[in-house]
Amino acid sequence: MPDFQHAQLDWDEHGQPLSRGFGDVYFSRASGLEETRHVFLAHNALPLRFAALPAGGRLTVGETGFGTGLNFLCAWQLFERTAPTDARLHFVSVEKFPLTRADLRQALALWPELAAYAGALLEQYVAVHPGFQRFVFAEGRVVLTLLVGDVLERLPELDARIDAWFLDGFAPAKNPEMWTPELFAELARLSAPGATLATFTSAGFVRRGLQEAGFVLQRVKGFGQKREMLAGRFEGTPQDTASPWFARPPHPAGAREALVIGAGLAGCAVAASLARRGWQVTILERRDGVAEETSGNPQGVLYLKLSAHGTALSRLIVAGFGFTRRLLQRLEPGRNWAPCGVLQLAFDAKEAARQAELAAAFPADLLHRLNHEQAEALAGVALDSGGLFYPEAGWVHPPALCAQLAEHPNIRLLTHREVLALHRENGLWCARAGETLLARALVAVLAGGAEIARFPEAAGLPLKRIRGQISRLPATAASQDLKTVLCAEGYVAPPRAGEHTLGASFRFDCDELALTAEEHAENLQLLREISTDLAGRLQADRLDPVELAGRAGFRCTSPDYLPLVGPLADAAAFAETYAVLGKDARQVPQRPCPWLEGLYVSSGHGSRGLLSAPLAGELLAAWLDDEPLPVPRKVAEACHPNRFALRRLIRGG
Repeated sequence: MPDFQHAQLDWDEHGQPLSRGFGDVYFSRASGLEETRHVFLAHNALPLRFAALPAGGRLTVGETGFGTGLNFLCAWQLFERTAPTDARLHFVSVEKFPLTRADLRQALALWPELAAYAGALLEQYVAVHPGFQRFVFAEGRVVLTLLVGDVLERLPELDARIDAWFLDGFAPAKNPEMWTPELFAELARLSAPGATLATFTSAGFVRRGLQEAGFVLQRVKGFGQKREMLAGRFEGTPQDTASPWFARPPHPAGAREALVIGAGLAGCAVAASLARRGWQVTILERRDGVAEETSGNPQGVLYLKLSAHGTALSRLIVAGFGFTRRLLQRLEPGRNWAPCGVLQLAFDAKEAARQAELAAAFPADLLHRLNHEQAEALAGVALDSGGLFYPEAGWVHPPALCAQLAEHPNIRLLTHREVLALHRENGLWCARAGETLLARALVAVLAGGAEIARFPEAAGLPLKRIRGQISRLPATAASQDLKTVLCAEGYVAPPRAGEHTLGASFRFDCDELALTAEEHAENLQLLREISTDLAGRLQADRLDPVELAGRAGFRCTSPDYLPLVGPLADAAAFAETYAVLGKDARQVPQRPCPWLEGLYVSSGHGSRGLLSAPLAGELLAAWLDDEPLPVPRKVAEACHPNRFALRRLIRGG
């Protein structure tokens, strides 16, 4: 099994949680609420700092030890009571042993005055797996990025500027691995100038270590019977170790207005993330409405095709799965989504071996193996094999998700607006159709799949289109027994609105959208390979491929199968600026990247768009608003559009 487990708790006679592993309390037995307010809120001066935030301002808190979430909820409560209504709170916390949802509910029940905040956290506390997990609360005013894993593995992956630190791991005597010089160095690396820090401990080696890292500290009165605690400020020099081609672009100056080209899942997700941050967003869509093209299938599957080797793509998928899964909590179950699970069948020996590797690499609550008998019992139909089951996954109606994302007062959707040209004029991006100006804004985001290559600024991005066709099969009384999504070379979902979605074909050499009987026949063959029993229940042999209903669209993907998310650079100037890399790839020329100011992209999501596109909206907004990145820095760089220009320079083509 992987090195991951939930917190193991005992409960004392007062109903307070105790860590079995560390032999320590999660908060003061006298009053956890008052301890948090004294140690972390007061000694980071958060009541004053929240109240002093400017309009649209932001404060970022970093925490070591999320525990029960008490500190987060107290900070949120204080923020809501004191900060301007358009200010935002980012809270970044690390936790190696997250509580189960049941334990979290029991722990937070101790604090009735936090019930509204605790309820919001519990509602979204699903799919919490190792890595970066992004939560959005209060219509975007409050964002939590939970880093699940060892603090000395997760903090080095973080790209953020922290304004106030809560050091709240278990006591140094109980958990010495957390209170180390390596940790203190990471705190310094991530601290904004003048960042504050508070911790319940006053241990001498903690104080000395923090001082060596650049913090100026003082001992102050502790909470309750605790005589002393530490509080202080960072007075060292923050360091940005990013290579210039992956550095954060300058923050655009001007009205916070953006135009997004494309109202599929990628475009709607970007628009939603920006709108939640106060941007006024115009979506330009050439069709009748949202999700009219590839995002318009009746059922999409939360399909987690992972690697056991911790690749950037795998890490993105796990983080994206959690974020999408939390978004789906807001949709109507049964009609627009179903958490019915996804079963990947072990259809041959190679696939069975791959699944065994995955089961050893990931927690059982994300995925686990089922034998033949277990798989059949869970699926409700006869199968030829067992497989790998993802209990929190399922299917979603993508148009409903797109519509939900686009429903925000800061978003204006303009349909039947096909952008034929995009130019920068007087500091604004202007989208035109011939002589007609469709929209202008400080920021433009290209989110129209492979179609973005029509714009010269994106013409060098190596995107390719892959046609896919799904088939819509009428449900029968017998097929209603299917209880989970089944995947092999293709997939079939339980019925929605009287139909099963079956798919999907792959065509690399076809530019037509018309449905073909040939691909319907291929899909029916995929169904037989998934389950001959289900094919019989659906009377597949009686279905005429010529008469079947379905949809066709184009997946847009990149050569490395990672999406392209982030700011765009001037391709010719980039090649000139970093030409030395063609001679010596170890060089890091300290020259600013020639950004195309205010131009961004979210594309290349391929067949994984349900998992990657919503989180990509958060990632793009973080690049744009200089916020904590919602994924590890290396994952963000692996998705960065500049990666291809960089490879061309280094490889000479």
